[in-house]
Amino acid sequence: MDDQELLKRLPDSFVSLLFSVNGFVQFGGGLHVRGACFEPDWHSLRRAWFGPGSISDLFPAVNHNWVPFAEDCVGDQFLLKSTGVVRLSAETGELEELGLTLGEFLRRANTDPIGFLAMEPLLQFRQDQGDLPDGHLVHAYPPFCTEEAANGVSLAAIPAWELHQFHAELARSLPECNGKIRIEIRD
Repeated sequence: MDDQELLKRLPDSFVSLLFSVNGFVQFGGGLHVRGACFEPDWHSLRRAWFGPGSISDLFPAVNHNWVPFAEDCVGDQFLLKSTGVVRLSAETGELEELGLTLGEFLRRANTDPIGFLAMEPLLQFRQDQGDLPDGHLVHAYPPFCTEEAANGVSLAAIPAWELHQFHAELARSLPECNGKIRIEIRD
């Protein structure tokens, strides 16, 4: 834990967790709780909260005071605010108040990780391709929020920050697209 200065800005419940374990990846990538560290970049809470391309920079609905403490396997974000945990659906940019404290959130995740964290894409990825590399998330194409996804999706592991940027662009384009989007994939 080399980012001691950050601890002063965090809720006591999260600071206690970080002192016992400085973030973690659980369920084979189903839940990533960020740490108070500068490196690796994908694990840094500072990077997600204040860095270039922070979660609040990428997603306008996210208040910059909310703590982006965790993410699931497909890049949906979990944010701490004074009233509890909020889930950001990364593909759409929509927020959902979970009505849970940090402790309650972690208990729910441990009690029913597959259902609560919607880990089906990760389970399919692991069955087809093996373990998810550190710092990577599962990318679905076409995105789950599209009608075409009902016919099946391709899953790939991509670096977390690349997926965050893709999702942010997708979420920004949805209100303007009148139900039709075109996604171009470039090498």
